[in-house]
Amino acid sequence: MASPLPTLEHLSTAVILLDEQSRVAYINPAAENLFALSSKSLVGHPLQHALTHTDQLAAAMQQALSNNASYIEHSLTLGTYAHNKLQLRCTATPLQLDKVYLILEFHPIDRPLKLAREEQMLDQTQASRLLLRNLAHEIKNPLGGIRGAAQLLEQELEKPELREYTQVVIQEADRLRALMEKLLTPQHVPHFSALNIHEVLERVRRVVLAEMPTELIIRRDYDISLPPLHGDKEQLIQVMLNLVRNAAQAMHGQGDIVLRTRIARQVTLIKKRHRLAMMVQIIDNGPGVPEHLRDKIFYPLVSGRAEGHGLGLTLAQDFISQHQGSIEFESEPGRTCFTVLLPLS
Repeated sequence: MASPLPTLEHLSTAVILLDEQSRVAYINPAAENLFALSSKSLVGHPLQHALTHTDQLAAAMQQALSNNASYIEHSLTLGTYAHNKLQLRCTATPLQLDKVYLILEFHPIDRPLKLAREEQMLDQTQASRLLLRNLAHEIKNPLGGIRGAAQLLEQELEKPELREYTQVVIQEADRLRALMEKLLTPQHVPHFSALNIHEVLERVRRVVLAEMPTELIIRRDYDISLPPLHGDKEQLIQVMLNLVRNAAQAMHGQGDIVLRTRIARQVTLIKKRHRLAMMVQIIDNGPGVPEHLRDKIFYPLVSGRAEGHGLGLTLAQDFISQHQGSIEFESEPGRTCFTVLLPLS
């Protein structure tokens, strides 16, 4: 059905219109973005076709119809196949317009929390960047002396078997030096140009599949109609590589990873409203992010693995902030989803 109210197209409020059989007659772009659905897949179907945990919503709709008046559900939980759960405020209003008889308006009640979290993340990124830079400079200088001393010591050793220990010192010094270079990488000025996000993801996919056993499956769920993105290709490759590699390592190389791309509409990123943004999701069916790490997973030197250095997500967050975007995650056992949003001009 054609849009009965063209002005709904431009609202930031998510709106769904239902017909007399409680089927979706119309869904505006804000609702498509909120529920990560397309109108083509939903129009003509009942809401249960694409949403879960709809009992509370059904009760609100019944209240509105019974009283022939608007009914507001201040705390509504809905599940979607792209998200775990959404916390919403819903207004159901009876409406006589052609075959449409009920209008549903949805407002995310966690939006103020999201804005506050974005602001906190920006502050954290700046603090992390300064910490990492200072740390790198403090550690990098003595490493050359340690490595040189180990080499001189190795030349003086008479027993060849003792050189194994000096080699450990030299190798660890080299590893730490490489780590310090990574710490300083975010300070480099990004080089922006038009790029295809799917070329970035395909390169990352090949790298990770080459590193991991054959039990790892990386599926593609691409929206090939996405326009070019203006960004730094090398930085975005590093971001996606860190996210996909983390997912693969969390599953010990055995499991499914989905690379999903979509258009997001009417998105606020770093306090600026964007009509369109590119959404990239890395979804895995692994054990999930441990509860004690969820609030600090983007902090430097925080890792869920004993062999991890805790810099991958910190660098990813810093690179994405340089693109004026955001990176968030939802996690529970069996499903973890990292979502990257990047503004489109």
